Amino acid sequence: MKFHLTNRRKWLLGTGAAILLIATPSFALFGIGDIVFDPTSYASLVSQLTTLETQYNMLKNNITHFSVKQQWQTTLHALENVNVANMFGETAGFSIALNSNSPSASSTAWKAATVPMSSNTATYLQKQTLGGSRTSQLAMIETSDSISPDCLTAVGQYRAGRTQNVTSNSSLNTFQFDNTDSTNTEVQQLNLLNASHAQGMAEMQTQGALQVCMAGQMTVANMERRNAAVEDMNTAAFVYQQRAANDVSAANESSTWQTYLP
Repeated sequence: MKFHLTNRRKWLLGTGAAILLIATPSFALFGIGDIVFDPTSYASLVSQLTTLETQYNMLKNNITHFSVKQQWQTTLHALENVNVANMFGETAGFSIALNSNSPSASSTAWKAATVPMSSNTATYLQKQTLGGSRTSQLAMIETSDSISPDCLTAVGQYRAGRTQNVTSNSSLNTFQFDNTDSTNTEVQQLNLLNASHAQGMAEMQTQGALQVCMAGQMTVANMERRNAAVEDMNTAAFVYQQRAANDVSAANESSTWQTYLP
């Protein structure tokens, strides 16, 4: 009987040890069976807390504002209106054209400030062939009369637009360099960035009109220089031809050269 009990005790001890080996890593604290410590759950909780702390620090950094923004602040200068002198009406409409968006004022101002084509000139030009020196000059004049008023309008548009946009630009500038929490959240700063890009795009488009004007004026100037160079070449060739056909030596001085060009 004693041998039987001993074997049974050994069997119970072995079974209990096996159960302990396959059980989850939980154990009672301070001998109280209801309070169980699970190392696996504790490690997961620590990982979650670390993640939350990282996210919190990231959000905190995103809403932290600059306190020394003024070191980047620049001054916006508004364009002053130009005032063109007008003693006898020769520049009538120029001041309006250069300070406002008024195509009619630009056209009126250009016509008043330039020499008009007389009716006699029109009659004379009707007899000229296309591609001749006179019709080329006429083409240059007509091109200039078209481009120049448009340039006056572009300048006036830019001045008027800058004046109208001063308030918006100044407001954006104030918010961008504000140091308070109300304008330094991440969403607020992104909105200010978008507004800044929109204003920059509007400025580029307005300046594009001025660049188109400059290109047009350069075209007219190049046309004038090109025509003048061709005129000089044609004159040189004509003089050479006439001198070859008309002997200007002393023996032939009695002849009169009717088509002489200096």
